[in-house]
Amino acid sequence: MFIPTTANPALAALLTLCASAFAAGTTLLAKAIGTGALGDPLHPLQISHGRFAFAFLAIAVTYLATQRKIHSPEWSTHAARSVFGWGGVTLMFAAAAFIPLADATAISFLNPVFGMIFAIIFLREKVGPVRWSAALIALIGMAILLRPAPDSFRPATLLALAAAVMLGAELIFIKRLSGREPVLQILFINNAIGLGIASLAVIAVWHPPSWQQWVALAGIGLLMASAQFCFVNAMARADASFVAPFFYASLVFATLYDFVVFKVVPDAISVTGATVIIAGAALLAWREARIRT
Repeated sequence: MFIPTTANPALAALLTLCASAFAAGTTLLAKAIGTGALGDPLHPLQISHGRFAFAFLAIAVTYLATQRKIHSPEWSTHAARSVFGWGGVTLMFAAAAFIPLADATAISFLNPVFGMIFAIIFLREKVGPVRWSAALIALIGMAILLRPAPDSFRPATLLALAAAVMLGAELIFIKRLSGREPVLQILFINNAIGLGIASLAVIAVWHPPSWQQWVALAGIGLLMASAQFCFVNAMARADASFVAPFFYASLVFATLYDFVVFKVVPDAISVTGATVIIAGAALLAWREARIRT
């Protein structure tokens, strides 16, 4: 994976938009597989296994092509990161089968909020009023999307919320690994361990996929690997504070995909909740960037 050092904000923005489109595409394909649009519905554990299998294949080919060697990996941190990453991905794919993609995607934007909370607990980070305010705003948006009224509450939204918690915990281990190991090595080891976990978890629920589902599973893995590739290269070309807001376009792509394929139109609650979550997450991203500068 070639990571340039020359700053290029315009290309970074384009790469981030591509990453957001690819990431939203994985959720769309997971929904198609999980709802029976491509044959008998597959279990989320099987969809997650396909994601790791094909993503690992793509990343392994890239890694071997660069003829790199694994150098001093922190195995315990990699293992912890992979467990939480696998759990978050699996729960997100499960949620996508039951709620609109826009809602699932918006709730996933809470992962930096939970990452901040875990950083306070485990890394002893100090958090000021701006970061707490950003977290509170995002959590209010989450409460809106959960639709807590008895006649409108959707239990499946809790799956997306649990996914955000898991992915937030994963951020702690990503932070520990970043700067200590090469990016491609991190991706290679993460997907290798994730594939091992997913392979064990899928045994009890394995069902032969249709050929359309095989194509979709391969698509999930390749799209995820492509999203990671684009995002990492975008981060190398511009500051994180510039790149991060463009990734919120994944919500736009998810809404568009859901409408075109499943004819799902977001209601006022979805739009309101997503807007509030993005406002809080954007404020948190801005504050994090100010802290680093």
